[in-house]
Amino acid sequence: MDKKDKKDEIILQQLEVIQTLTEHNLRRMGADFWGSPLPSEAKTPEAPSRDAASKTPASPQEKPAAPETPQSAGGSVQPQEEAPPPEKLEDLQKELEGYIGLAAVKKEVRNLIDLVKVHQLREKNGLPVTDLSLHMVFSGSPGTGKTTIARLMARIFHTLGILSKGQLVEVDRAGLVAGYVGQTALKTKKAVEKALGGVLFIDEAYALNGSSGNDFGQEAIDTILKAMEDHRDDLVVIAAGYDDLMDRFIHSNPGLESRFNRFLHFEDYTPVELLEIFKMRCSKGCYALEEEAEGLVRDFLREENRNPASFGNARGVRNVFERILVSQANRLAGQEAVTREDLMKLTAADVLAAQGRPPQEKEALSAGEEA
Repeated sequence: MDKKDKKDEIILQQLEVIQTLTEHNLRRMGADFWGSPLPSEAKTPEAPSRDAASKTPASPQEKPAAPETPQSAGGSVQPQEEAPPPEKLEDLQKELEGYIGLAAVKKEVRNLIDLVKVHQLREKNGLPVTDLSLHMVFSGSPGTGKTTIARLMARIFHTLGILSKGQLVEVDRAGLVAGYVGQTALKTKKAVEKALGGVLFIDEAYALNGSSGNDFGQEAIDTILKAMEDHRDDLVVIAAGYDDLMDRFIHSNPGLESRFNRFLHFEDYTPVELLEIFKMRCSKGCYALEEEAEGLVRDFLREENRNPASFGNARGVRNVFERILVSQANRLAGQEAVTREDLMKLTAADVLAAQGRPPQEKEALSAGEEA
């Protein structure tokens, strides 16, 4: 081998080492800093997300030995994730009470917490107990907080010792049903494995009921029912969707009917609650709503919310909020100088512009109020 060939070989070896180190560092950065993001409504400028806090990497000296990695049903190796520490039940209950609206849901969650606590006390004192089924049906329009409450329930059950991890895995029909015979069961099993120790949240669960005899949705239902039985001590399933469709779905199958016996209905938000949600978004985003703009926002939300199902309740509020931010940005872009206060202020003109109404209406409205 001549000197040139030897030099080329050394360079190739160095490049391979650099590539290996780079890929290792990228994987480590992904695990350490990015993790699994919470939904936008769970993140606030004032406090880091719960998941981010639980994923803080240990120093090299404190790094624990890697636990054994169990085999999944398909034979692949599944990494063992460390469960976050349980939170204080008082803090979780305070978080529940801090949500806007949801009075009936809050009451049912409080009742469920009390039921679980007494059930555990009876077991501790050697008294007979009935089987406690915690699988639930959440019904209501989009944007009424079903996913948010499901995530909170997972954390509450973890704190109470019912679930070993307390994570929430959200899926829909597309995440469970495949297009070929035998593939749906495998796909559903993977979702269940990911949810073990926590909550499997099935959004628009009624979509699993296919319209044809060749539909694979029933295979997913059967796999989930078996998992609910096999892992009843460390898995909670929450099925969610519209009221009437969920009622028909649960009562269409004796297996579903016998396992889902807790129903929580999520009411649409009232106009007052929608405005409170908007103001909460302003507070979290460090925005200040002008006093004269508040009434315009209320009217804007009422106009958009003629059909709560299509408006999307809290999701609709987010859309309105973002439209007003676009209007504010358009206004500020035309100013020569922009102060910190300007960046925080949402004006009546911003609200009117978001509605596509001329700014002259602001003066007309003000004149009408003075009269």
